[in-house]
Amino acid sequence: MQESIEKPHKTKVVIIGGGPAGLTSAYELSKVGVESIVLEKDQMVGGLARTINYKNYYFDIGGHRFFTEIKRVEDMWREILGDDLLHCQRLSRIYYNKKFFYYPLKSFQVLFGLGIWNSFMIIASYLNARIFPSKSEETFEQWITNRFGKRLYATFFKAYTEKVCGIPCSEIRAQWAEQRINGLSLLSILRNSLIKLQNNGKGKTIVKTLIDNFYYPSLGPGMMWKAVANIIQKNSSRVRLGAEVECVLCTNNKIEALEVRYNGKKELVHGTHFISSMPLRELIHKFKPPVPEKVHKAASALAYRDFLTVALIVNKRDVFQDNWIYIHDPSVKLGRIQNFKNWSSYMVPDQYKTCLGLEYFCFEGDELWSMADQELIELGKRELSILCLVDARDIEDGFVVRMPKAYPIYDSRYQESLRIIYEFGNQIDNLQLVGRNGLHKYNNQDHSMLTAMRAVENICGTNLRTKIVSPIYEEVI
Repeated sequence: MQESIEKPHKTKVVIIGGGPAGLTSAYELSKVGVESIVLEKDQMVGGLARTINYKNYYFDIGGHRFFTEIKRVEDMWREILGDDLLHCQRLSRIYYNKKFFYYPLKSFQVLFGLGIWNSFMIIASYLNARIFPSKSEETFEQWITNRFGKRLYATFFKAYTEKVCGIPCSEIRAQWAEQRINGLSLLSILRNSLIKLQNNGKGKTIVKTLIDNFYYPSLGPGMMWKAVANIIQKNSSRVRLGAEVECVLCTNNKIEALEVRYNGKKELVHGTHFISSMPLRELIHKFKPPVPEKVHKAASALAYRDFLTVALIVNKRDVFQDNWIYIHDPSVKLGRIQNFKNWSSYMVPDQYKTCLGLEYFCFEGDELWSMADQELIELGKRELSILCLVDARDIEDGFVVRMPKAYPIYDSRYQESLRIIYEFGNQIDNLQLVGRNGLHKYNNQDHSMLTAMRAVENICGTNLRTKIVSPIYEEVI
Protein backbone atom coordinates (compact mmCIF):
# COMPACT_ATOMS: atom_id res chain seq x y z
CA MET A 1 0.00 0.00 0.00
CA GLN A 2 1.29 3.46 -0.87
CA GLU A 3 0.57 6.31 1.50
CA SER A 4 1.03 9.97 0.73
CA ILE A 5 2.38 12.78 2.85
CA GLU A 6 0.25 15.87 2.21
CA LYS A 7 1.52 18.33 -0.40
CA PRO A 8 3.04 21.37 1.30
CA HIS A 9 1.54 24.85 1.00
CA LYS A 10 4.77 26.53 2.09
CA THR A 11 8.43 25.85 1.37
CA LYS A 12 9.39 22.31 2.31
CA VAL A 13 12.72 20.84 1.25
CA VAL A 14 13.19 17.11 0.78
CA ILE A 15 16.82 16.05 1.15
CA ILE A 16 18.12 12.72 -0.15
CA GLY A 17 21.05 11.49 1.92
CA GLY A 18 22.13 11.96 5.53
CA GLY A 19 25.85 12.53 4.98
CA PRO A 20 27.75 15.82 5.45
CA ALA A 21 26.12 17.51 2.44
CA GLY A 22 22.56 16.43 3.21
CA LEU A 23 22.73 17.24 6.91
CA THR A 24 24.44 20.58 6.32
CA SER A 25 21.58 21.47 3.97
CA ALA A 26 19.00 20.65 6.65
CA TYR A 27 20.99 22.50 9.33
CA GLU A 28 21.29 25.65 7.22
CA LEU A 29 17.57 25.51 6.39
CA SER A 30 16.66 25.11 10.06
CA LYS A 31 18.55 28.32 10.88
CA VAL A 32 16.27 30.29 8.56
CA GLY A 33 13.10 28.52 9.66
CA VAL A 34 12.54 26.37 6.56
CA GLU A 35 11.09 22.90 7.11
CA SER A 36 12.99 19.92 5.70
CA ILE A 37 13.02 16.14 5.81
CA VAL A 38 16.22 14.12 5.38
CA LEU A 39 15.82 10.66 3.85
CA GLU A 40 18.73 8.32 4.65
CA LYS A 41 18.56 4.71 3.49
CA ASP A 42 21.10 3.45 6.05
CA GLN A 43 20.42 3.10 9.75
CA MET A 44 22.90 5.79 10.77
CA VAL A 45 23.83 9.28 9.62
CA GLY A 46 27.20 10.55 8.43
CA GLY A 47 27.58 8.80 5.08
CA LEU A 48 31.27 8.19 4.41
CA ALA A 49 32.01 10.43 7.44
CA ARG A 50 30.23 8.14 9.89
CA THR A 51 31.94 6.65 12.94
CA ILE A 52 31.38 3.02 13.92
CA ASN A 53 31.23 1.94 17.57
CA TYR A 54 32.36 -1.67 18.09
CA LYS A 55 32.60 -2.64 21.76
CA ASN A 56 33.37 1.02 22.57
CA TYR A 57 36.19 1.12 20.01
CA TYR A 58 35.40 3.95 17.61
CA PHE A 59 36.64 3.95 14.03
CA ASP A 60 36.12 5.88 10.80
CA ILE A 61 35.36 4.74 7.30
CA GLY A 62 38.64 6.31 6.23
CA GLY A 63 40.21 9.09 8.23
CA HIS A 64 38.48 12.48 8.02
CA ARG A 65 40.67 15.46 8.79
CA PHE A 66 38.80 18.60 9.78
CA PHE A 67 40.81 21.19 7.90
CA THR A 68 39.43 23.93 5.67
CA GLU A 69 40.11 27.33 4.24
CA ILE A 70 36.35 28.02 4.14
CA LYS A 71 35.48 30.11 7.18
CA ARG A 72 31.75 29.38 7.22
CA VAL A 73 32.46 25.64 7.26
CA GLU A 74 34.95 25.95 10.12
CA ASP A 75 32.45 28.15 11.98
CA MET A 76 29.86 25.40 11.69
CA TRP A 77 32.30 22.76 13.01
CA ARG A 78 33.10 24.94 16.03
CA GLU A 79 29.46 25.84 16.58
CA ILE A 80 28.47 22.18 16.76
CA LEU A 81 31.48 20.58 18.46
CA GLY A 82 32.91 23.27 20.73
CA ASP A 83 35.60 21.79 22.98
CA ASP A 84 35.14 18.36 21.42
CA LEU A 85 37.00 19.60 18.33
CA LEU A 86 40.57 18.53 19.11
CA HIS A 87 43.71 19.99 17.57
CA CYS A 88 45.94 17.25 16.11
CA GLN A 89 49.44 17.10 14.69
CA ARG A 90 49.63 15.14 11.46
CA LEU A 91 52.00 12.24 10.97
CA SER A 92 51.47 10.14 7.86
CA ARG A 93 53.98 8.03 6.01
CA ILE A 94 54.36 5.82 2.96
CA TYR A 95 55.51 2.24 3.42
CA TYR A 96 57.65 1.44 0.38
CA ASN A 97 60.34 -1.18 -0.16
CA LYS A 98 60.34 -2.02 3.58
CA LYS A 99 61.06 1.61 4.47
CA PHE A 100 58.96 4.52 5.71
CA PHE A 101 58.84 7.86 3.90
CA TYR A 102 57.00 10.88 5.23
CA TYR A 103 53.94 11.97 3.27
CA PRO A 104 53.66 14.68 2.19
CA LEU A 105 57.05 13.81 0.79
CA LYS A 106 60.08 15.50 2.33
CA SER A 107 62.64 16.09 -0.38
CA PHE A 108 65.80 15.37 1.61
CA GLN A 109 64.40 12.19 3.16
CA VAL A 110 63.29 10.90 -0.24
CA LEU A 111 66.67 11.59 -1.84
CA PHE A 112 68.70 10.03 0.99
CA GLY A 113 66.24 7.22 1.74
CA LEU A 114 66.16 5.85 -1.79
CA GLY A 115 69.94 5.69 -2.18
CA ILE A 116 72.46 7.61 -4.28
CA TRP A 117 71.68 5.97 -7.62
CA ASN A 118 67.90 6.25 -7.27
CA SER A 119 68.25 9.85 -6.09
CA PHE A 120 70.36 10.70 -9.11
CA MET A 121 67.82 9.08 -11.43
CA ILE A 122 64.92 10.92 -9.71
CA ILE A 123 66.62 14.28 -10.20
CA ALA A 124 67.53 13.45 -13.80
CA SER A 125 63.97 12.30 -14.47
CA TYR A 126 62.56 15.48 -12.92
CA LEU A 127 64.85 17.73 -14.98
CA ASN A 128 63.88 15.81 -18.11
CA ALA A 129 60.20 16.36 -17.30
CA ARG A 130 60.80 20.09 -16.82
CA ILE A 131 62.73 20.44 -20.09
CA PHE A 132 60.55 18.09 -22.14
CA PRO A 133 57.15 18.06 -20.40
CA SER A 134 54.21 16.18 -21.78
CA LYS A 135 52.30 18.73 -23.87
CA SER A 136 49.05 17.04 -22.96
CA GLU A 137 47.89 16.78 -19.35
CA GLU A 138 44.76 14.73 -19.83
CA THR A 139 45.69 11.84 -17.53
CA PHE A 140 46.83 11.44 -13.94
CA GLU A 141 50.08 9.91 -15.21
CA GLN A 142 50.88 12.92 -17.41
CA TRP A 143 49.97 15.44 -14.67
CA ILE A 144 52.14 13.79 -12.00
CA THR A 145 55.05 13.09 -14.35
CA ASN A 146 55.22 16.74 -15.41
CA ARG A 147 55.59 17.81 -11.77
CA PHE A 148 57.70 15.01 -10.30
CA GLY A 149 59.35 13.20 -13.19
CA LYS A 150 58.59 9.68 -14.32
CA ARG A 151 60.87 8.00 -11.77
CA LEU A 152 59.23 9.53 -8.70
CA TYR A 153 55.78 9.03 -10.22
CA ALA A 154 56.49 5.29 -10.62
CA THR A 155 57.91 5.09 -7.08
CA PHE A 156 55.35 6.94 -4.97
CA PHE A 157 52.19 7.56 -7.00
CA LYS A 158 51.41 4.86 -9.56
CA ALA A 159 50.85 1.69 -7.51
CA TYR A 160 48.86 3.30 -4.70
CA THR A 161 46.63 5.36 -7.01
CA GLU A 162 45.83 2.26 -9.07
CA LYS A 163 44.90 0.45 -5.85
CA VAL A 164 42.49 3.25 -4.98
CA CYS A 165 40.89 3.61 -8.42
CA GLY A 166 41.12 0.07 -9.75
CA ILE A 167 42.13 1.30 -13.23
CA PRO A 168 45.51 2.25 -14.77
CA CYS A 169 46.82 5.76 -14.12
CA SER A 170 46.91 6.27 -17.88
CA GLU A 171 43.08 6.07 -17.82
CA ILE A 172 42.49 8.26 -14.74
CA ARG A 173 41.80 11.87 -15.70
CA ALA A 174 44.15 14.64 -14.57
CA GLN A 175 41.29 16.23 -12.58
CA TRP A 176 41.81 13.53 -9.93
CA ALA A 177 45.32 14.86 -9.25
CA GLU A 178 44.27 18.50 -9.57
CA GLN A 179 41.73 18.05 -6.78
CA ARG A 180 43.73 15.86 -4.43
CA ILE A 181 47.23 17.36 -4.65
CA ASN A 182 46.72 20.74 -6.29
CA GLY A 183 49.87 22.91 -6.13
CA LEU A 184 52.15 20.00 -5.23
CA SER A 185 55.36 19.32 -7.16
CA LEU A 186 58.92 18.29 -6.40
CA LEU A 187 59.89 21.97 -6.49
CA SER A 188 57.14 23.01 -4.04
CA ILE A 189 58.14 20.20 -1.66
CA LEU A 190 61.78 21.31 -1.78
CA ARG A 191 60.81 24.95 -1.23
CA ASN A 192 58.58 24.02 1.71
CA SER A 193 61.37 21.91 3.25
CA LEU A 194 63.83 24.79 2.97
CA ILE A 195 61.39 27.23 4.59
CA LYS A 196 60.85 24.86 7.54
CA LEU A 197 64.62 24.22 7.79
CA GLN A 198 65.39 27.93 7.92
CA ASN A 199 62.70 28.49 10.57
CA ASN A 200 63.50 25.49 12.81
CA GLY A 201 60.51 23.52 11.61
CA LYS A 202 58.14 26.49 11.69
CA GLY A 203 56.75 28.70 8.98
CA LYS A 204 53.70 28.94 6.81
CA THR A 205 53.02 25.88 4.68
CA ILE A 206 52.82 26.95 1.05
CA VAL A 207 50.63 24.13 -0.31
CA LYS A 208 47.39 22.90 1.26
CA THR A 209 48.37 19.24 0.70
CA LEU A 210 51.42 19.80 2.93
CA ILE A 211 49.40 20.96 5.96
CA ASP A 212 50.77 19.23 9.07
CA ASN A 213 47.96 19.88 11.59
CA PHE A 214 44.20 19.62 11.61
CA TYR A 215 41.13 19.36 13.85
CA TYR A 216 39.26 16.19 14.72
CA PRO A 217 36.20 15.40 16.88
CA SER A 218 37.06 13.54 20.08
CA LEU A 219 34.86 10.58 19.08
CA GLY A 220 35.34 10.77 15.32
CA PRO A 221 33.46 12.59 12.53
CA GLY A 222 30.24 10.70 13.20
CA MET A 223 30.02 12.68 16.44
CA MET A 224 29.59 15.84 14.37
CA TRP A 225 26.81 14.46 12.19
CA LYS A 226 24.86 12.82 15.01
CA ALA A 227 24.85 16.19 16.76
CA VAL A 228 23.68 17.97 13.60
CA ALA A 229 20.87 15.43 13.12
CA ASN A 230 19.69 16.01 16.71
CA ILE A 231 19.67 19.79 16.25
CA ILE A 232 17.70 19.50 13.00
CA GLN A 233 15.01 17.40 14.68
CA LYS A 234 14.74 19.80 17.62
CA ASN A 235 13.97 22.54 15.08
CA SER A 236 10.83 20.89 13.68
CA SER A 237 12.47 19.08 10.77
CA ARG A 238 12.91 15.34 10.43
CA VAL A 239 15.65 12.80 9.78
CA ARG A 240 14.35 9.44 8.65
CA LEU A 241 16.74 6.48 8.80
CA GLY A 242 16.03 3.37 6.76
CA ALA A 243 14.16 5.46 4.18
CA GLU A 244 15.14 4.41 0.66
CA VAL A 245 14.15 6.52 -2.33
CA GLU A 246 12.82 4.23 -5.07
CA CYS A 247 11.39 6.69 -7.59
CA VAL A 248 11.74 10.38 -8.43
CA LEU A 249 8.41 11.56 -9.79
CA CYS A 250 8.94 14.41 -12.23
CA THR A 251 6.38 16.36 -14.30
CA ASN A 252 6.98 19.31 -16.61
CA ASN A 253 10.60 19.78 -15.51
CA LYS A 254 9.67 19.79 -11.86
CA ILE A 255 9.97 17.08 -9.20
CA GLU A 256 6.58 16.55 -7.56
CA ALA A 257 7.44 13.86 -5.01
CA LEU A 258 9.67 10.95 -4.11
CA GLU A 259 8.43 7.41 -3.77
CA VAL A 260 10.08 6.12 -0.61
CA ARG A 261 10.17 2.71 1.06
CA TYR A 262 10.06 3.15 4.83
CA ASN A 263 9.22 0.57 7.51
CA GLY A 264 8.23 -1.91 4.81
CA LYS A 265 5.72 0.45 3.23
CA LYS A 266 5.81 2.74 0.23
CA GLU A 267 4.82 6.36 0.58
CA LEU A 268 5.02 9.57 -1.39
CA VAL A 269 7.06 12.40 0.09
CA HIS A 270 6.10 15.74 -1.45
CA GLY A 271 8.16 18.91 -1.35
CA THR A 272 8.60 22.27 -3.00
CA HIS A 273 12.37 21.80 -3.42
CA PHE A 274 14.64 18.74 -3.54
CA ILE A 275 18.32 18.40 -2.65
CA SER A 276 20.13 15.21 -3.60
CA SER A 277 23.43 13.79 -2.40
CA MET A 278 22.50 10.35 -3.71
CA PRO A 279 25.00 8.84 -6.18
CA LEU A 280 24.24 10.59 -9.44
CA ARG A 281 23.92 7.35 -11.40
CA GLU A 282 21.24 6.08 -9.02
CA LEU A 283 19.34 9.35 -9.01
CA ILE A 284 19.06 9.52 -12.79
CA HIS A 285 18.01 5.88 -13.02
CA LYS A 286 15.16 6.47 -10.54
CA PHE A 287 13.37 9.19 -12.55
CA LYS A 288 9.77 8.42 -13.49
CA PRO A 289 8.93 8.81 -16.27
CA PRO A 290 12.43 7.69 -17.36
CA VAL A 291 14.94 10.28 -18.53
CA PRO A 292 15.87 10.42 -22.24
CA GLU A 293 17.96 7.46 -23.40
CA LYS A 294 21.03 9.64 -23.93
CA VAL A 295 20.91 10.82 -20.31
CA HIS A 296 20.28 7.29 -19.02
CA LYS A 297 23.34 6.00 -20.90
CA ALA A 298 25.46 8.85 -19.58
CA ALA A 299 24.46 8.00 -16.01
CA SER A 300 25.15 4.31 -16.60
CA ALA A 301 28.69 5.22 -17.70
CA LEU A 302 29.53 6.81 -14.33
CA ALA A 303 31.78 4.49 -12.33
CA TYR A 304 32.50 4.19 -8.60
CA ARG A 305 35.15 2.56 -6.44
CA ASP A 306 33.95 0.78 -3.33
CA PHE A 307 35.70 0.44 -0.03
CA LEU A 308 35.88 -1.72 3.06
CA THR A 309 37.51 -1.30 6.45
CA VAL A 310 38.79 -4.18 8.57
CA ALA A 311 39.08 -2.84 12.12
CA LEU A 312 41.49 -4.88 14.25
CA ILE A 313 41.93 -4.57 18.01
CA VAL A 314 45.58 -5.08 18.93
CA ASN A 315 46.66 -6.02 22.43
CA LYS A 316 49.51 -3.49 22.44
CA ARG A 317 49.70 0.03 23.79
CA ASP A 318 51.81 1.39 20.92
CA VAL A 319 52.04 0.04 17.38
CA PHE A 320 53.20 3.07 15.37
CA GLN A 321 52.90 6.82 15.90
CA ASP A 322 51.33 7.72 12.53
CA ASN A 323 47.75 8.85 12.12
CA TRP A 324 47.76 6.77 8.95
CA ILE A 325 50.16 4.89 6.66
CA TYR A 326 49.91 4.47 2.88
CA ILE A 327 50.93 0.97 1.80
CA HIS A 328 52.90 1.01 -1.46
CA ASP A 329 53.71 -2.68 -1.46
CA PRO A 330 52.50 -4.97 -4.26
CA SER A 331 52.79 -8.07 -2.06
CA VAL A 332 49.61 -7.09 -0.16
CA LYS A 333 46.13 -5.94 -1.13
CA LEU A 334 46.00 -3.48 1.76
CA GLY A 335 45.89 0.16 0.69
CA ARG A 336 46.07 2.25 3.87
CA ILE A 337 46.13 1.79 7.66
CA GLN A 338 44.52 4.15 10.17
CA ASN A 339 45.64 4.21 13.81
CA PHE A 340 42.57 5.70 15.46
CA LYS A 341 44.10 6.21 18.91
CA ASN A 342 46.58 8.58 17.27
CA TRP A 343 43.70 10.68 15.93
CA SER A 344 42.04 10.84 19.33
CA SER A 345 42.82 8.88 22.50
CA TYR A 346 39.07 8.86 23.22
CA MET A 347 38.53 6.49 20.28
CA VAL A 348 39.97 3.57 22.30
CA PRO A 349 38.48 2.61 25.70
CA ASP A 350 41.62 0.82 26.92
CA GLN A 351 44.81 2.85 26.44
CA TYR A 352 46.86 -0.35 26.68
CA LYS A 353 45.30 -1.47 23.41
CA THR A 354 45.19 -0.10 19.85
CA CYS A 355 42.52 -0.10 17.14
CA LEU A 356 43.76 -0.18 13.54
CA GLY A 357 41.61 0.36 10.47
CA LEU A 358 42.86 -1.59 7.45
CA GLU A 359 41.47 -0.08 4.26
CA TYR A 360 40.88 -2.08 1.10
CA PHE A 361 39.73 -0.55 -2.18
CA CYS A 362 37.54 -2.83 -4.26
CA PHE A 363 34.53 -3.09 -6.56
CA GLU A 364 31.19 -4.19 -5.18
CA GLY A 365 30.81 -7.90 -5.89
CA ASP A 366 34.50 -8.63 -6.58
CA GLU A 367 36.59 -11.18 -4.67
CA LEU A 368 37.55 -8.84 -1.84
CA TRP A 369 34.06 -7.38 -1.40
CA SER A 370 32.49 -10.86 -1.37
CA MET A 371 34.82 -12.38 1.24
CA ALA A 372 33.23 -13.39 4.52
CA ASP A 373 34.00 -11.04 7.40
CA GLN A 374 36.17 -13.61 9.18
CA GLU A 375 38.17 -14.21 5.99
CA LEU A 376 38.82 -10.48 5.72
CA ILE A 377 39.93 -10.34 9.36
CA GLU A 378 42.36 -13.21 8.73
CA LEU A 379 43.59 -11.48 5.55
CA GLY A 380 44.27 -8.34 7.57
CA LYS A 381 46.22 -10.29 10.18
CA ARG A 382 48.37 -11.97 7.51
CA GLU A 383 49.11 -8.74 5.70
CA LEU A 384 50.13 -6.89 8.86
CA SER A 385 52.50 -9.78 9.57
CA ILE A 386 53.93 -9.68 6.03
CA LEU A 387 54.61 -5.95 6.47
CA CYS A 388 56.19 -6.64 9.89
CA LEU A 389 53.93 -4.01 11.48
CA VAL A 390 51.98 -6.20 13.92
CA ASP A 391 52.38 -9.77 15.14
CA ALA A 392 49.13 -11.59 14.32
CA ARG A 393 49.19 -13.19 17.78
CA ASP A 394 48.61 -9.73 19.30
CA ILE A 395 45.33 -9.23 17.40
CA GLU A 396 42.40 -10.22 19.61
CA ASP A 397 39.30 -9.11 17.72
CA GLY A 398 38.07 -7.58 14.46
CA PHE A 399 35.10 -6.06 12.69
CA VAL A 400 34.33 -5.34 9.01
CA VAL A 401 32.40 -2.48 7.42
CA ARG A 402 31.67 -2.23 3.68
CA MET A 403 31.00 1.14 2.04
CA PRO A 404 29.69 1.15 -1.55
CA LYS A 405 30.37 4.05 -3.91
CA ALA A 406 33.03 5.64 -1.72
CA TYR A 407 34.91 7.23 -4.62
CA PRO A 408 33.54 8.63 -7.91
CA ILE A 409 35.96 7.49 -10.61
CA TYR A 410 37.44 9.98 -13.07
CA ASP A 411 37.83 7.74 -16.10
CA SER A 412 37.93 8.69 -19.77
CA ARG A 413 34.12 8.84 -20.02
CA TYR A 414 33.10 10.72 -16.90
CA GLN A 415 33.41 14.33 -18.15
CA GLU A 416 31.20 13.83 -21.19
CA SER A 417 28.72 11.87 -19.07
CA LEU A 418 28.52 14.72 -16.55
CA ARG A 419 28.05 17.29 -19.30
CA ILE A 420 25.01 15.40 -20.60
CA ILE A 421 23.56 14.82 -17.11
CA TYR A 422 24.07 18.42 -16.01
CA GLU A 423 22.36 19.71 -19.16
CA PHE A 424 19.38 17.58 -18.24
CA GLY A 425 19.55 18.48 -14.53
CA ASN A 426 19.59 22.20 -15.20
CA GLN A 427 16.14 21.86 -16.74
CA ILE A 428 14.70 20.59 -13.44
CA ASP A 429 13.58 23.77 -11.71
CA ASN A 430 13.48 22.56 -8.11
CA LEU A 431 16.49 20.19 -7.92
CA GLN A 432 19.86 20.93 -6.32
CA LEU A 433 22.77 18.47 -6.43
CA VAL A 434 25.26 18.49 -3.56
CA GLY A 435 28.15 16.53 -2.12
CA ARG A 436 30.67 14.04 -3.43
CA ASN A 437 28.29 11.53 -4.97
CA GLY A 438 25.53 14.02 -5.72
CA LEU A 439 27.85 15.88 -8.09
CA HIS A 440 30.18 12.96 -8.91
CA LYS A 441 32.98 15.15 -7.66
CA TYR A 442 35.82 13.88 -5.45
CA ASN A 443 35.08 16.45 -2.74
CA ASN A 444 36.53 16.68 0.71
CA GLN A 445 34.04 16.98 3.56
CA ASP A 446 34.33 20.79 3.70
CA HIS A 447 33.72 21.13 -0.05
CA SER A 448 30.62 18.94 0.25
CA MET A 449 29.35 21.14 3.06
CA LEU A 450 29.90 24.27 0.97
CA THR A 451 27.86 22.85 -1.93
CA ALA A 452 25.04 22.30 0.58
CA MET A 453 25.30 25.87 1.86
CA ARG A 454 25.13 27.19 -1.68
CA ALA A 455 22.11 25.00 -2.43
CA VAL A 456 20.28 26.50 0.54
CA GLU A 457 21.15 30.00 -0.65
CA ASN A 458 19.68 29.13 -4.03
CA ILE A 459 16.44 27.86 -2.50
CA CYS A 460 16.03 30.72 -0.04
CA GLY A 461 16.72 33.38 -2.63
CA THR A 462 19.79 34.84 -0.92
CA ASN A 463 21.83 34.20 -4.03
CA LEU A 464 21.14 33.94 -7.74
CA ARG A 465 20.24 30.39 -8.67
CA THR A 466 23.44 28.46 -9.36
CA LYS A 467 23.44 26.11 -12.31
CA ILE A 468 24.17 22.48 -11.43
CA VAL A 469 27.42 22.84 -13.37
CA SER A 470 28.59 24.88 -10.41
CA PRO A 471 31.35 27.49 -10.22
CA ILE A 472 31.81 26.56 -6.57
CA TYR A 473 34.90 24.48 -7.30
CA GLU A 474 36.83 27.41 -8.73
CA GLU A 475 36.70 28.85 -5.22
CA VAL A 476 37.32 25.90 -2.97
CA ILE A 477 39.43 23.29 -4.78
